[in-house]
This record gives sequence, C-alpha cells and structure tokens, in this order.
Amino acid sequence: MSRQMKSVSLRSAIALALAAVLSGTVVHAQSTTGSIIGQAPVVSGETVLIQGSNGLTREVPVDSRGRYSAVSLPLATYTVSLQQNGKTLDTRDHVTLRVGIATNVSFSATASANTSPAGVQQLSTVSVSANALPPIDVTSTGSSTIITAEQMARLPLARTAEAVALLAPGALPASTYFHGAMGNTLVSFSGSAATENAYYINGFNTTDPLSGFGGITLPYGAVEQEEILNGGYSAAYGRSDGGVISQVGKRGTNQWHFGAQVLWQPAFAQNDQRNIYYARGSKAGQIFQRKNQNKSWETTVDAYAGGPLIKDRLYVFAAVEAKQQQGNTISDKSSTPANTRYTYKDPKSYLKLDWNINDSNILELTGVSQTHRSDASDYAYDYDSGSTGGFVSKDTTNKTSAKIYVAKFTSYITDDLTLSAMYGKSSIDYFTQVPDSGVDGPSIRGLDQENPAYVGNQPRTNGQTIDVVNNPSHRSTNRNLRLDLTYKIGDHSITAGIDNQDSHDIDDGATIGSGYELWYGKGDPNTDISESPFVDAPGKYPGGEEGYFGYIRHYSNSASVRVKQRAQYVEDHWQVTDRLMLQLGIRNDQFTNYNPAGAPYLRLTSPQWAPRLGFSWDVHGDSSLKVYGNAGRYYLAMPASVALRTAAGSIATNQYFTYTGIDANGMPTGMTFLKSSTGGAVSPNGEYGQPPDPKTVSAQNIKSEYQDEFILGFDQQINPKWLWGMKGTVRHLRNALDDVCDNGAIGRAAQAQGADLSTLTIGSCYLSNPGRANTYDLVNASGGYTKVTVTNKDFGFPQLKRNYDGLEVYLSHPFDGKWSGKIDYVWSHSYGNTEGQVTSFTGQQNVSATRDWDYYQLMLYANGDQGNDRRHALKIYGSYQIAPEWMVSANLSILSGLPKECLGFFGTQQNDPVGYGSYYHYCDGQPSPPGKVGSNPWQEIITGSVEYRPQWADHKLAFNLMVYNLLNQQRPLQISPGYGSSKSINDSYERVIDYTMPRYVRFGISYDF
Repeated sequence: MSRQMKSVSLRSAIALALAAVLSGTVVHAQSTTGSIIGQAPVVSGETVLIQGSNGLTREVPVDSRGRYSAVSLPLATYTVSLQQNGKTLDTRDHVTLRVGIATNVSFSATASANTSPAGVQQLSTVSVSANALPPIDVTSTGSSTIITAEQMARLPLARTAEAVALLAPGALPASTYFHGAMGNTLVSFSGSAATENAYYINGFNTTDPLSGFGGITLPYGAVEQEEILNGGYSAAYGRSDGGVISQVGKRGTNQWHFGAQVLWQPAFAQNDQRNIYYARGSKAGQIFQRKNQNKSWETTVDAYAGGPLIKDRLYVFAAVEAKQQQGNTISDKSSTPANTRYTYKDPKSYLKLDWNINDSNILELTGVSQTHRSDASDYAYDYDSGSTGGFVSKDTTNKTSAKIYVAKFTSYITDDLTLSAMYGKSSIDYFTQVPDSGVDGPSIRGLDQENPAYVGNQPRTNGQTIDVVNNPSHRSTNRNLRLDLTYKIGDHSITAGIDNQDSHDIDDGATIGSGYELWYGKGDPNTDISESPFVDAPGKYPGGEEGYFGYIRHYSNSASVRVKQRAQYVEDHWQVTDRLMLQLGIRNDQFTNYNPAGAPYLRLTSPQWAPRLGFSWDVHGDSSLKVYGNAGRYYLAMPASVALRTAAGSIATNQYFTYTGIDANGMPTGMTFLKSSTGGAVSPNGEYGQPPDPKTVSAQNIKSEYQDEFILGFDQQINPKWLWGMKGTVRHLRNALDDVCDNGAIGRAAQAQGADLSTLTIGSCYLSNPGRANTYDLVNASGGYTKVTVTNKDFGFPQLKRNYDGLEVYLSHPFDGKWSGKIDYVWSHSYGNTEGQVTSFTGQQNVSATRDWDYYQLMLYANGDQGNDRRHALKIYGSYQIAPEWMVSANLSILSGLPKECLGFFGTQQNDPVGYGSYYHYCDGQPSPPGKVGSNPWQEIITGSVEYRPQWADHKLAFNLMVYNLLNQQRPLQISPGYGSSKSINDSYERVIDYTMPRYVRFGISYDF
C-alpha cells in the first residue's frame, strides 16, 4: 500500500470513529461480553460478517445511516468483513474484544466504490484497523479499569484478584485486620469499607454471603480479563457502594492450547520481619511479638488446556492451580508463648464449556472450586532465650471449600433484540476441627497484663490452646438469577431485566471451646471499670490496689438465617447527536433478612429507586477527546451474619474480679468478684442469650444503606502513543445501618410521649439508621406493641457523615509491542464520623454491629479522617521488551499513611459512662477526633521482575524472577489506638499492629504450547 493510500485510509477511519456512539450499543459494567460497532458506506445489500475464534458467526445489517452493531459477543478474537450481496469488500483480522467495551471497526467509503473482483482485491489491502483509531471508548460513562491476561502475565503482581484490583485508581489496601474467607487480603475503594464491595465470576455474584469480606475468585491463569469498577456502573448491577471486582474466565477456541507454570518463593530469599515492641506504658521498649524468626516458603503449580471438542460448535477450557505455603509464626506475649508451624493449601479449579447451538443461540457452562485449608502444630517457645521447645499440641484445622456452577444462555432473537439469561448457585463449607489440647482449663488471655508482683517477668499460663470454636457443620448457599433483554430502536438501545439473589447461612455459630476465657487487665484503680452497665472500681477490692483485675468471658451464638434480594431495572442508551450519548437508567432493589425462626426482622421492600445517569461527549467527533460524567445512587443489603448478633439469641458477658495471687497454671487465687448492676456478669450490648422478638429487632421505619456518587472527567489522546485524562469523584453516604444500644434514651422518649415505662419492655440494642429519627415497637404489658419515635436529638447523635472527594490524573502509553506504562495519581480525602459497616481503626468485624453509634458518648468528636483515608496515592507500572528474548517490568506504589487515632476514657474526668473502656474520642482528657494525632508513615513499595523467553524454545518457554519490595522498606501500617487514661496509659497504646511485608523473591518457569 502506498503511503498516500495509508494516509487517506487513516483519515477516513478517524472520521468514522463516531460509529462507536452511533451504533446504539449497550455495554454494561460487570458484563462478561463485549461488542463490535462501526460505520460503513450506505449501499444496498450491505452487511457485516463477524467470525470468532470461538466458532461464533454473526451477520448484521448496515442501517440507513451506515451504522452497524453486534452486541453481547463472547470475549474472543474476531474477523470482521464488510459484504455486499454476499461478496466480501473489506476485512479486518485479529479484532480482540475487551469486557464491557464497544470495539470500533469502521470501513471507509472507498471500500464499496468498486465491487468488481479486481476492486475487491484492491480494497482488501485498505482495511481499517480498530487499533489505528484513538483507544478511547466514547460509549462508556463510568469508571472502570480492565486488566487483560497479557498484562497480568507481564506485570510483577501477587497472584490474587485483589492485587490486580490495586492497579486501579482509588483502590487501596484495606486494613490488615480484615481477611476474606479464603485468607485473602481485601481492598477499599474510594473511602468505602472493605465489606461494601462486590465480586463476580462470569457474571455470577461470588461475594461472601456471610459478611461481605471478599469473594470467590478464579485461578490466576484462568482469568481472561479482570474489570475493576470504582463507581459509575449501569443500573443492571448493584449491591455495592464500594467497588466491584469482576473476572471473566478464559474459554476454548478452534485451536488447542496447553500450558503449565511452577512458581517458587523460597524462605532463604525472604528478609526478616521487624519485631513489634511496646511503645507506651509500663512496658515501653519491651518486645511484644518476635517476628524476625518467622519464615515461610511457598510453591504454586498451575496448568491449563483449552480447545474444540467439536470445531465451531463445542469448546472446553480447564485450569487448575495448587498453592502451598509452609512456615512458622511466633505468638505475641498476650497469649500462651508458642511457635506455630503451619501449612496452608489453596487449590483452585475452573472448567468452562461453550456451546454454539447455532449462530443465534449460545450456551455457556462454568464450574469453579476453591479451597483454603490450614493445618498447624504448636511448639513451646521461650521469649527470654528465643528458643523453640518441644511439641505441645495440634492447632485447629480449618477448611473452607467453595463450589460454583453457572449456566448462561444468550439468544440473538433478531438483529435488534437480544436475550440473556444467567442462573448460578454456590455452596461453601466452613469446616473446623479442634484437637484435644490435653489441658483442663480455660484459654488465658492478656498474659502481658498479669500483676508482675505475682509472676515477675515470666507470665504464667496453663497452655490451653482451644479458644473460640466455630461450628464444624457450618455452610452457606447462594443462588443468583439474571434475565436481561436488550432492544434497539432508532437512536435508543433499551435494556430491562431482573437480578435476584437468595443466600442461606446454615448452622452458623461459635462458642468458647474450653467453656470460658480468662482475661487479665489493668486500669486506674479508682475508676469504675464500667458505669453502664455498672462495674465497680478494682481499687476497692483485695489485690486491686494497683489497678490489676481479671474477668471471665462467656461467648456463644448459633443460628441458621437467610437473605432474599430482588431487583428490577431499565436503562436507555440514547444517542442524542452524533457526538453526545446519554445513559438513563433506574434500578429498584428490595432486601429481606430472616431470623432463625424464618420470620423477617429486616424488610426493606418499599421502592428503593436508584437512578443511574451518565453522558459521554465525543468533543471532536473522532474519539480523540471524551468528556464524561455520571451520577448514581447505590443501595447495599445487609449480609446474613448480621442476624447472629442482632436477631438471634447470642451470649457475650464478662464477670470481673480482683485477685491476690496467680498459681503455676496462670489461674487467679484469692478472687473477689466486683459489684455490678446485675450482681454478676454484665453485657454492654445486653447479650444474655435471649432471642429477641423479630418485630423489635430493628426500627420500623428503617431504610437501607445507600450512597450517592458523582463523577466528571475527560480522556484525551495526545498522539497515537499517549493518552492522558483527569477525573473527579464525590461520594456521600446518605444512610447507614448500625445497632443503637441507648435504651435509656429510648425510655426517656417513650415517657415524654406519654407511655408508662412500667408496662413496656425495652430491648438492649436495635438495628437503626443512626443520624436519623427512628421508630421502635416496644412490647407492652397487654402483649401488643407501643410505637416510640426517638429523634437524633433524643439520642444526642450528630448527623451521619461519610464523604469522599477524589481527583485523579493519569498518563498512559498502551503496549505497542515494545513497551507500556501508566502513571496514575489520586488526591483524595475520606472523612466523617463513620467508616461504614466495619471499623478499621479497631478491627471491628461485626458487620453493622460496631461499637460506633451504640451511645452518644462514643460519637462525640468522631468526625475526622476515616480509617481508609490516604491523602495521596501514586501508582506507576509498566513493562519493557528490551530484546526479543528479554522483558523487564516494574510496579511502584507510593501511598501516604493512614490516619492515627487516640481513644481514651470519656471527657475531662476520663470515666467510662457506657462500659466500653478506652473507646471514646478523648485522649488524655482532651477531645481527639480521628487523625488529630497524625498519620502513619508513607509507604513506597517497588516491585520488579525480569523474564527470559529463549528463541531456541520458540518463545514458549519462560523463566521469570520477581522481587517484591525491592528496597525492603518495612514501615508501620497501623497502630493500636487504645490510650487508657492519664493515670494509667495502656501498654498497648501506639504499639504497631503490622508492618509492610518484607522483601521476598519469587522464581518462575512456564511453558505455553
């Protein structure tokens, strides 16, 4: 082709790039498919033939304005041909789709100028390349990041869905307190709590049904593309006000492919971890946990195979992954000293069948399994000598196993009407096996708080290793049904559908295996341990003169509960002009939570309208500059585990005592029980084991948690190799659910409204909308209910507040066969008086049952920087092909530190009015909002890799070396916030919770055939 002809062709392609917005294509975030759209000259008898490597063939017409589109195409590589009366005029090969993206393949007017055989031959050399166009999708209005399998293979990453997600702007590591059911770390998106995200595999919701901590994910080598959404997604999806991690698995093609990989992360190539020391109090400078003797090694073996069972009709793809980690960890000084030697096994598998029934109907079947198993043995450990002794006992064995089955049917009923139906179900078993410890006695905790007058510098314990034991029969199930119907008419592409989900939490529960826990503690001897419920000061009793005390803790819960979620939506993609596209959608969610008796205790079925409005403006009409915006509302359901502490009869009590000695087994002697409001054990949340009336569990006017979000941004092509853009994001949490336990305020409001308190039964805690007026049903003497409305002023609460403001700027160079790179910077601020469903500062994991909002005293001066706030985040990653056989890659993450918090006793008097100990927003008697005492250090983590693919092996064999945390920077991630009081500063205050993971090296070898 002549240089002149190339120039003409490229100009024609750019002029026709607006076909991306002219096609009326609907592409949904969290979808599993892509689309091909474009423009062609208006000639009678003209069609576009699309043929995929997956055997799929579709022929679509070109309309009267020269537009065509093929929607809901499975991810594959396609050949796109322009035809007239069955004759091929022009062809484009190797068109690769990206999930949720409309790929533009347009044809110039000269393509149909001559339909003679000679003309066809000539024009076949002038095909328009999709990647010759500006790589900006002008059909999207949301905020998503797509990482392909090729990028995942090139970049130096941990092999998890969460590690991939952290490449996206606004995605940050969640607190190390939180982990998923499979042991995975979690992600916080744009200030939201770690439980407010959603996970998908091939369109099926795999989010943890119990508490929302993470979800089931694919084997790393089975992922075709991972889409990370940080807001702005369509009305077709919901149940998240954080972010979305959506994985699309690989599928078979008409060519067989095989491959295998072995990864090794040896202990000798891992740097020592930093020890943790006491920072304040009487033990300042002493070691709390020895971590420099912790070592581990890890191996991962995976393999895959995929190809045609019947060419052009039936395909299979299968992948397996087996990861094993072995190592040891030394316990901290608050529990029985032990060196625990563990083994983690994490096998995964994936199977995908694709059946092209005919050119109009496709059936996809997916099977996924994932298991996390931990086995461990405890050995005696001596902190003074740093030596490990003999075997003590087996530790608890845990095995969490998940299985997922998904069927999806797609029917191209007509060229303008497409039906998609998906049904899937999952089951998860949470097996726990507790060995006989051989010790007759309770688990003793708080050993570092034993009175040194009785034990010296060597804490005493009975060696009991059995603590809280989960029900070994515990399991959960989840079912998800989706129906989506898309119809194109004129400039509109309208989609409507339903999204139903049912989850069951079966035989959930836990108890203390040894009967009870024995805790040691220390405080101000002259201050009541708790004012409400009342527990006397230890200094009034023998042995408590210096503030030392203990308590016996009982804890248990057990329940089988379920959650029903229903949703309907409709959305219109309207091409208003050649350059302006509007996305107009609305979604209605309904949530119902049931207690163990099957009665609904939380019914949120009134219309919960969630508008999703967006626009995309192709400024110049050539896809080189896009301005876009999105405004949406997102509702979040309560997961199943909320019922365990809220709607079931749970027990959580403490009985306090002083002591005058400690025997050789760590048991107190000379015990004197402290006076209390009950005469015995107390429970700040009133958890004494009584099952509540489902009508009294929650406020009668309660509403779901929801968040409003606003996005405005632009993407611009600087030149054919470089892109840049900016995006602003604003989020406001408008409503939240949490338990409120101030029954005194409820009683006062009832009395003010004319009720006779002697005839009413007021519960301990109620699931409520904090920051709003709540109406409760109180059981009266006649067996009925008395309604009482308690305003925010009655409770003394501030208005609910969680805001997020973020500004992103990026510069990107897509991979051109030689190198790729991206620089992404986000300034953000997450602030308010609530983090959401959980609390990162203190590691509270009880969803919507945190200590926040229990009493007004806990919320005074709570407004400040929230637990996921990182003001600055700079991410730089990319790869460079330095030679045909060699590639180097790097991933740099620079994050400002998380805010610190100081939680002490209440007010200038530093007392404890509601019995929560050192948990008020006061420090040394002064107001202390979150972040007032500063922030943790910045984190700068550099990870690099080098890969060698020898030419003598046809580049199919690869050797890889990756180094994580190249500079071995280990800085505090989070510190303990419990201050205590001026008279008795807690030993744990400002103690480091966790440091950055030290440097380690990973070796790999792979072969792809």
